[in-house]
Amino acid sequence: MALPSDGITTRGYQQEMLEESLRRNIITALDTGSGKTHIAVLRIKTEVERQTVKVSWFVAPTVALCEQQRNVIQGAIPGPVGIISGSQEPDQWKNAALWQTALRNNRVLVTTPQVLLDALRHSYVSLGRDISLLIFDEAHHAVDNHPYNRIMKEFYFTLPPHLSSASSGYQRPSILGLTASPIYGGNVEKAFKIIEENLDSTICTPRRHKDELEKYVHRPVFRHALFNPPDVANPPFSTNLAALNAIVKTINIQNDPYVHSLRKQLSRVIPGTADYHRIDQKLSKVIQKEDSFTHKGLRDFERTAQAICQDLGSWAADWYVSEVIQHAKQAANPHNNIISTWKNQEKVYLLDIINRIEVLPVSYYAEDISEECSDKVQVLIHTLLGEKLDSESMNELYSGLVFVQRRDTVLALAELLRHHPFTKDTFKFGCLLGTSDSSYRHSFLDITRFLLKDSHQDTLDDFKIGEKTVIISTAVAEEGIDIQACGSVIRWDPPQNMASWAQSRGRARRKRSTYTVLFQKGGPEQKNISKWQDLERKMVALYNDPSRESVPEEAGIDGDDDDDDVLGFRVPSTGAHADNRPLYDTDPQEFPEGWHSFDNRSKPSAYPDSGPFGSTVTLPRSLPLPSREFATERIYRSRISAHRHAAFTAYKALYDAGLLNENLLPITSVTEPHLEEEVKEMLKDVEQRAGFANVSLQIDPWFVEDLKLVCWHTYELAIDSLPPLILFSVSRPIFLPNDEGPMLYRPGQATISTHLRYIESVGLSDARLEQARQYTKMLFWSFHDSRMSWDKDDFPYLVLPKEIDFNWRERRAWLSEMNAARGSTRADECFADAEKFGQAFGYPTDLTIIRNGLRFGKGYRFVGWRYDPLNEEEENTFRKYYSHLENLDIIYPLLEVRSLPPRSNFLVPVVTPDLEKKPQKNIFLIPRISSIVVLSHAESEYASLLPSILRSLACSITVSSLRDELLASTPLYDIPNSLLLTAMTAPVSGERTNYQRLETLGDTVLKFLVAIQLLAEYPLWHEGYLSRKKDHAVANVRLAKENISRNLYQWIIRGIFVLCTYLKSTTKMCGIDRMLGRKWKPNYIRPEITSTTVEAQAEPTEGNNNGKKKKKQQELSTKVLADVVESLIGAAYIHGGFELGYQCASFFDMGLRWQPLPIRIQALLARMEIEDEYPSQLAHVECILGCTFKRKSLLIEALTHASYEQNLYTPSYERMEFLGDSVLDMIVTDFLYHAPGKNYSPGHIHLRKSAVVNAHILAYICLSSSTTANATMPGIGSEGTITLLPETHIIHLWQCLLHSSPLILEDQRSTAVRYKHRRDDIHRALVGGSLFPWADLIRLQAPKFFSDMVESLIGAVFLDSSGDIDVARSVMTKLGILPILDRIVRDDVDVLHPVSRLSLWAQKHDKELEYRYEKEKGKVSCIVLVNEKEECRMTELYHGRASQEEVKFMAAEHAIKLFRLRDVDVNYTLLKKRRLTKKKKVINTTDSR
Repeated sequence: MALPSDGITTRGYQQEMLEESLRRNIITALDTGSGKTHIAVLRIKTEVERQTVKVSWFVAPTVALCEQQRNVIQGAIPGPVGIISGSQEPDQWKNAALWQTALRNNRVLVTTPQVLLDALRHSYVSLGRDISLLIFDEAHHAVDNHPYNRIMKEFYFTLPPHLSSASSGYQRPSILGLTASPIYGGNVEKAFKIIEENLDSTICTPRRHKDELEKYVHRPVFRHALFNPPDVANPPFSTNLAALNAIVKTINIQNDPYVHSLRKQLSRVIPGTADYHRIDQKLSKVIQKEDSFTHKGLRDFERTAQAICQDLGSWAADWYVSEVIQHAKQAANPHNNIISTWKNQEKVYLLDIINRIEVLPVSYYAEDISEECSDKVQVLIHTLLGEKLDSESMNELYSGLVFVQRRDTVLALAELLRHHPFTKDTFKFGCLLGTSDSSYRHSFLDITRFLLKDSHQDTLDDFKIGEKTVIISTAVAEEGIDIQACGSVIRWDPPQNMASWAQSRGRARRKRSTYTVLFQKGGPEQKNISKWQDLERKMVALYNDPSRESVPEEAGIDGDDDDDDVLGFRVPSTGAHADNRPLYDTDPQEFPEGWHSFDNRSKPSAYPDSGPFGSTVTLPRSLPLPSREFATERIYRSRISAHRHAAFTAYKALYDAGLLNENLLPITSVTEPHLEEEVKEMLKDVEQRAGFANVSLQIDPWFVEDLKLVCWHTYELAIDSLPPLILFSVSRPIFLPNDEGPMLYRPGQATISTHLRYIESVGLSDARLEQARQYTKMLFWSFHDSRMSWDKDDFPYLVLPKEIDFNWRERRAWLSEMNAARGSTRADECFADAEKFGQAFGYPTDLTIIRNGLRFGKGYRFVGWRYDPLNEEEENTFRKYYSHLENLDIIYPLLEVRSLPPRSNFLVPVVTPDLEKKPQKNIFLIPRISSIVVLSHAESEYASLLPSILRSLACSITVSSLRDELLASTPLYDIPNSLLLTAMTAPVSGERTNYQRLETLGDTVLKFLVAIQLLAEYPLWHEGYLSRKKDHAVANVRLAKENISRNLYQWIIRGIFVLCTYLKSTTKMCGIDRMLGRKWKPNYIRPEITSTTVEAQAEPTEGNNNGKKKKKQQELSTKVLADVVESLIGAAYIHGGFELGYQCASFFDMGLRWQPLPIRIQALLARMEIEDEYPSQLAHVECILGCTFKRKSLLIEALTHASYEQNLYTPSYERMEFLGDSVLDMIVTDFLYHAPGKNYSPGHIHLRKSAVVNAHILAYICLSSSTTANATMPGIGSEGTITLLPETHIIHLWQCLLHSSPLILEDQRSTAVRYKHRRDDIHRALVGGSLFPWADLIRLQAPKFFSDMVESLIGAVFLDSSGDIDVARSVMTKLGILPILDRIVRDDVDVLHPVSRLSLWAQKHDKELEYRYEKEKGKVSCIVLVNEKEECRMTELYHGRASQEEVKFMAAEHAIKLFRLRDVDVNYTLLKKRRLTKKKKVINTTDSR
């Protein structure tokens, strides 16, 4: 059997293992490099082919292994292979919809074990229902509390036994384990028994093809090298290490800023409270253990440097100390942010200590390096050189791998070997270290991460291609990672256990390879090697023993577990369960209270460690629970047990409060249990449609359902100065405000006004109808004959002139006689031979339309008859025009004509500024081969303008239908037709107005209304839950669904009505097309069947041949469907304010429980607690806001940060921030929508709104808002006597935040300093600049709580005023938000983001834009290069990533001024479209010097 996808031939022993795996559960024990993964791939392929319902699941212990194995499987399996690991965002895999999608769309899933365990625990995945094959890579991990073992214990052994792999029933999956060393500890039989029981499998290896296996598994030659230990009497001496030792001895834990901080916190907390006890214990512990960041870090540094000195020698120790201190000084600089978790106080304290360490630079002279190396290093070098010599003697390139236990030793050893005279030009060294990019790392030696020059993958890639020949690695390269096979593996440190021995040895996989271990002379390690070799022989013998059978079915259920009872509860609907595993605090305290202040701290703790213990858990303030403290009694045998029980109680309370979903996870996509299935279906629907929905076609406003009941409505249609017409229509009556019809716009001409006045209804027998039908056909046929049938004249609208033009009636009678005489068809009655017509009527000058040829020739506007000879230029043009005629003689008179306007949709004005400047040249036609359209001037105007008028009337009829059929019984019926028409007109229609502006306004109104509904409906939900629920309620898919359920889409005006089909339904549907050029054609009461309309015929339902037809379907984007809902809400708000906006939003339901706004707001206010005492800063905040709160508790909530510890009953400001964000958006959007004289497009509304609601400008508002307090003090007056001296003190808004966090305090101070430096520049730009100061605002680097504070206060003001939006508007004016917006609008301030502007400019002019960074001497520069040429450069001090972004903004703004790009956003929408098709490269590069 072979894998067809990659051509790898399956070896006999692999086939043997596959067959064994198909027969029973096994753990395949094969050496590294023997192809265990290939066996797994074969097994998966077989499973995929025979199991169509369940998936195969591959688990590997690390993310790197998952990615590697997934790539291998993907290349061999003809189906999708998904990968999900904890390295992805948790929301991407802790989401029920994603798991369902993954199970449905993938045949194989590859994950880390913890991900699968969590999914099983939360019942997103069922082991018995969803998985048929479970493969464990590196299966020897399945012991103790490893996730491998937990999966089996908690979920596998509780299932019914496995019956058949093809079965889709509820049963145990098949198990396949892969390992190179199925052993741990020193007892082979016990290790085998435990692993086999835990995995319900049998360890086995090939027996029939054992000889073949030996051909592919090359055991390396084992060697050892002995080195002398350091001389105890004369140990290596490192100058830099000695300097470090001297300073470390002098430091005192009492001076540590962390101890100071804890003491300060303790002094501010009330004795006897839970917070006091907690801080007291923390302080005692840190003093006893001296494990503060600085003290522990320096001791670790000292120990590590000492170990390097002993192991590698003094040169390596000197280098290590020097490098670490150099990097530590950079990281400890308070202005730097190299390691974000280092606090500023720690940095200052650490910097003070390390600045006292006198460090000497290391010497790179060859003699110094050689002399200051340990004997162990010399032995390693000798070994490397010898191995290289051996490889080259066999014509093989040398590659080696050196395993080292400590990561710091890896770095120092690599640096030493790179410069040692014997190795620097002989080998190319690389390093592999275990990595962690966690943002929570907080250790001094984290800075050694920056000593690594190349990335993990780069090093492996270089090793594969020979750019690196020796890799020095920690244990990261031992297990599983696909590292290039090498000929030499050297253990700098002896293996720690049997698995390490076997796996590191397996990396030496070449045919002639060696495995060398360095031993200290006289050390005990050599005995371990002998023991492991003996264990390995026993292991191989045991799994080759043919008498071994599989373990009993139920083995593995019992086993060692915690000595504590396991609490748990299960959600019946999903099977998800929670237990008591999290860890929290203790009772009694570990130290006597005040131990940190005892004179004699050497005495032991007053409390024994034997228990019993209790625990108290206090949940964060952001959870609005009645109580956030959960305690257990002192009855548990260990602190951990007490913590677990307390945590379990708290978690159960969260579930009971509705703050966890049915999968016992924080609410994410499903915020209401009863809506879960609906949301799942909607998400499924979105996936299937990819943003589109199939709906029936738009209504036909001219449709007549029953022809027998038809009556015709008559109107007087007046078109400017033309004689009036009588209009007959079969549609519903049309009543226009003030009888005013559409305005018509012709290029280069004055605007044409129309009026339509209703007269009466008439019956089918009215004699005028037939006259009107023939007259209407004549008008339409004269212009649109190529798209009409002469015999088809059942139009739903007819026109008839009130006055008869007898002159043209006589001419048409003459033409009729001429056609009858020569036997022409009636279809030619509108077109007369120009030569004969001129001769018959004396070459009249009141002609209108001339065609070049008969009937289907191109039409021209008549200018006159040309009797005078053509000049030379005119004659040349004329002969060229008629070049197809031979021997052309010019006979006068000629027809002099001009081209007709290039458009026939006159509802939209088109600016043609150059039309009069460039007059059209006249064209000359030969009368005998030209035809005259026999219409008077007025009739030609009718024929030209009627399609546009009828289009406008059709739109009016459509919205009237909407009002009468859908909105009749709702308050929305009162919305004027003009607003409804705009709200229902899609941009694709090409109309003068469309819904885009209303949709933008309606979107904001909807979010505002939904925010209030949710805030009142869910009083316990924090901002995160509320935002997720709001996003779900107003999502395009949800709104589209509401649109479809109400058939609203039928009234969306998308184009002109041309393609029609006659349906047996209560509403006539028709296709649509835009009015482009002159391709209009009339509607018919009974539509003709053409090749176009055939497509609109109903088709039989699939699988049903009974001939029944279904409605024509059309694909509409969910965005269009959602936009119309939002535009209707916007129209309702424009007409009737929030009350009618609420009525419209509630009409569409959206899955919410709607209640009027006053009721919702009163419900919110009713829950407000009345406080007896208020913080003093409330009065200052009221002064800053310019309003006095009726309910002070609202203001307290708006000012309360989650860290605040003094008032446990007031929730933090997140909910007020959620409301304030919506209020802010509402006021700003309303302002921009109604900006006088602007009529901003949605894109421009968004640009300007973004400028005043972003976190940067709101932080600036917070920083700039202040008031003064009376600080009058006694002093010596002008007369030398004591008097009261007036003085004021500035109170800043940000100072009024209620919090208990030293970090926030530090952030406030540092941000205030940055604001002080930037405020003048920002102020000048905001009050008088032409560009919005994006870069200066970003350089404030203000934390989010500054902007949150402003939004929460706006929300609190709105709520306290009982929902008065004008009060909130006045506060925004007082804070300065609306004045900034007003100035942006009034002076047309350029608010386009500078980086976006520069990018758009580069795209428009087809230039390559690059931002290049250079870091040098503590500064960072950003260079703007255009087509690789430097255009400008800006430089700032480097303070981490944020300062790099700052300087980029500065450079972009400077480039804008340099290139004078003020108006680059004129065609902003056009440029955005261009970006979709052609995206110019924008490069960011960094050069560190």
